[in-house]
Amino acid sequence: MLYYLTSMRPKQFIKNSFVFVGIVFSGNLLNISMLAKVTAAFLVFCLISGAVYLINDIVDIEKDRRHPQKKNRPLAAGLISAGGAATAAALISAAALIYAFALSPALGIITTVYLALMILYSFYLKNIIILDVFTIATGFVLRVVAGTEVISIYLSPWAVMCTFFLALFLALGKRRSEKIILGGNASSHRVSLDSYTLPLLDQMISVVTTSTIVSYFLYTFKYGQSLSSFLSVPFVLLGLFRYLYLVYADNSGGSPEETVIKDRPLQISLLLWMGASLINLY
Repeated sequence: MLYYLTSMRPKQFIKNSFVFVGIVFSGNLLNISMLAKVTAAFLVFCLISGAVYLINDIVDIEKDRRHPQKKNRPLAAGLISAGGAATAAALISAAALIYAFALSPALGIITTVYLALMILYSFYLKNIIILDVFTIATGFVLRVVAGTEVISIYLSPWAVMCTFFLALFLALGKRRSEKIILGGNASSHRVSLDSYTLPLLDQMISVVTTSTIVSYFLYTFKYGQSLSSFLSVPFVLLGLFRYLYLVYADNSGGSPEETVIKDRPLQISLLLWMGASLINLY
């Protein structure tokens, strides 16, 4: 059971916290009823994303066995079987979808779309340059949409833009780190890496970084009620620049969730951003 849980990559469940974006920025975080529903949606995405990781490991089992880090994953290491992983993925997906539809038909539909998109990504889309990172970013947007639909609140288009650009930022940083770490063997582990070049990735990261900053600034400008609403902007810059430092100077952007868990300055910038945002909103 521990090997199956490990294969679901619980460290990456932090990505599912994006379902809380809507309730936080709509000012409803202290509404216990709404918070309970969004927390349930968070659990749904933890289950469904865990099932997707099992499917992804089945598809990439041979490539993972040749990867310096991924070879230690339970499926690649032979600690669990492909058949067992497929059965677990099917059962977990079914349970997550049933739970999602029970909570809200809208949440059920969004979760189904997310699952279908991620399965398509595992088998096909991750091998297509640019479309691979766009698919990842769309998955983050679906998390945000799910968090708002389950409690029937308005979702700002600016929030969608900020989420999409931030997810692209993280995905491109990951691709750059993979390109450097794997070197000449990159294409044998991920086909799309053969098409990416470092200058191209650098240009794309530059564009997406600027887009993330501008969209967040415009979001706070449009919905902020006072000068205090802009207090969180410097901490967004601090967090983005710190992550860029880690990607370019430390080459540690290959696993964004582990970077967030391990890097203290990045954690501090995130806490300061959350503190400034919560003080302004609540």
